[in-house]
Amino acid sequence: MSKARLVITAVVVEGRSQSEVARAYGVSQPWVSRLVARYGLRARPRSRRGRGAPPAHPRR
Repeated sequence: MSKARLVITAVVVEGRSQSEVARAYGVSQPWVSRLVARYGLRARPRSRRGRGAPPAHPRR
């Protein structure tokens, strides 16, 4: 198991703080924060639609 996966599991599943996990695994807190933002579980899944997609036009 990679260190990144261990860090994410410790924060998301175990509920430990990011700074505590950073100290325990010898990594920086900003790195932990980036990992959790990128791969962590979210309450709501993000939309798959691209940000640059134009809005749908209503038919007349």
